Amino acid sequence: MKAVFSQHALFEMKRRKITKSMVTNLVKAPQQEIRSRKERLVVQGKYFDRLENRNMLLRVIGKVSGKKFFVITCYKTSKIKKYWQKER
Repeated sequence: MKAVFSQHALFEMKRRKITKSMVTNLVKAPQQEIRSRKERLVVQGKYFDRLENRNMLLRVIGKVSGKKFFVITCYKTSKIKKYWQKER
């Protein structure tokens, strides 16, 4: 799936030190997908952040249209347990 970035997403990525390749790779192969309100999709994946020197979770919020994923915003967090969905 191809990632298309909103201006807001690009601004937040720069501010939060998240690269386009990180987001693109996650959109192509997410570890988890969670349906959200307003027909949004949250894709997320765990990784080791060298800047923070600890395990982090990257969350990308967007909408799917055809073969495109429109990135609305994204952020990284150390609160993995808060957001990670247990297997059902």
